[in-house]
Amino acid sequence: MTKSMPGAAGDLAEEYPDVWKAYAALGKASAECGPLTPRERRLVKLALAIGAGSEGAVHSHTRRATSEGIEPAVIIQVAMLAIGPLGLPRAVAAKTWIEDIKD
Repeated sequence: MTKSMPGAAGDLAEEYPDVWKAYAALGKASAECGPLTPRERRLVKLALAIGAGSEGAVHSHTRRATSEGIEPAVIIQVAMLAIGPLGLPRAVAAKTWIEDIKD
């Protein structure tokens, strides 16, 4: 399972499986603590990754959103919604990170 994860996250999961297991359990618990649908959770996580300025997380959540059937226009709209609260430069960066995965 951890072998399929790209980059540093996969390396960490392999090297520290107990830490990764606890992290994954926390993620599962936080995902299931409220009424958001899986689609809504994915879009929120993408938005949070954009807000944090984390290119790797934007790539990851874009990949996952795409594999979960979320339409490219919806994914791009999340980046566009960042213009107001985060500014044009952050939104443009997010859009390019999303397009890294689309191409």
